[in-house]
Amino acid sequence: MSTAAVASGKLALATKEDWKAYAESPRRIRPENLTRRQIDALSSHELARYDRTRREWHANLGPIRTPQLDRLHEDMWDIVDSNLQDGDKARGAIAVEAFPGLGKTTAALSFARTFHVREISECGAFTDEGNERIPVCRVGLNGDTGIKDFNRYMLDFFAHPGRRRGTAAEFGSRALECALKCGVRLMVIDDLHFLRWQRKNGEEVRNHLKWIANEFPVTLLMVGVGLTQKGLFNEGASPADVVFAQTARRTTKLQMEPFSIDKEEGRRAWRNLLLAIEQRIVLAEKHQGMLADDLSDYLFARSTGHIGSLMSLINRGCQRAIRKGRERLDQGLLDGVRIDEAAEAARREIEIAMANAKITSRPRQSRKRAA
Repeated sequence: MSTAAVASGKLALATKEDWKAYAESPRRIRPENLTRRQIDALSSHELARYDRTRREWHANLGPIRTPQLDRLHEDMWDIVDSNLQDGDKARGAIAVEAFPGLGKTTAALSFARTFHVREISECGAFTDEGNERIPVCRVGLNGDTGIKDFNRYMLDFFAHPGRRRGTAAEFGSRALECALKCGVRLMVIDDLHFLRWQRKNGEEVRNHLKWIANEFPVTLLMVGVGLTQKGLFNEGASPADVVFAQTARRTTKLQMEPFSIDKEEGRRAWRNLLLAIEQRIVLAEKHQGMLADDLSDYLFARSTGHIGSLMSLINRGCQRAIRKGRERLDQGLLDGVRIDEAAEAARREIEIAMANAKITSRPRQSRKRAA
């Protein structure tokens, strides 16, 4: 997979080629921040190319280093680095559980990408046997996933020639062989909540995850919504029997929280996030404080502190600002930009509280400067 494919968004991360392209391709180069005069001086062809690069850049602004992301990654490193046990010892697993729009998948993939690069740097691009080293295997699930489907998804990732025909056990054996030969050390299982846990398939896959944890030399990194409620940790047992659940004993649950402005620390974190995003925006009339000072409360109300909603609003706002020739973000422009329904439905209550001066997203020092 070429760098051009990465830049054009043609990666599904369902194959090792896609994953390697994602993990190993150089980071995007930030477009030059031209002035309006410089933009007006561009030819039509040059302007089209410049706007195209800006569209792609704004669509891929993240991930942003937030306190939530840093804490999550630190915990992940603790677990992954401690999983260098010999084969006779059980390895700990990770379950990232959070509501939609908080960036859990982005955080997990960002960690996996860094892990991939570290493994290649330390161990080389090929194993001692001469096989291509693939430190990370990513598997995405859907609501009807069973054991055979799950194993086939792993074989699809490795493009194994035997992924079309065979039993569930044969698929599993082939997937294990691939993982061993390719030096897989981290297996990312995304959208785990798509399993129907109360049905047979859910129970089968849950037991299958135990088998993978026992037999594969990997750390399982599972990502999903409502995993506790779906029974990942109690395996359907009664509350009195939950202490016997093997999955709960081996799995560390990590969470990502939305931004909160109840305390000064949270308000500072919110401002730092807006400053970081502000620096990455490429618009001719961008100015210091455009987000962090002028739009802080507005952006918090629109996103309700969910980074996924915030990044969608910023991305779409930048696209509209370029398309309309506005070249800046302000409330007038963003008022016309729609984002996810959950954020749109929840914003009114926050807006009322802010209008009545009951809450603010701006830290104390920022308010003093404005006054």
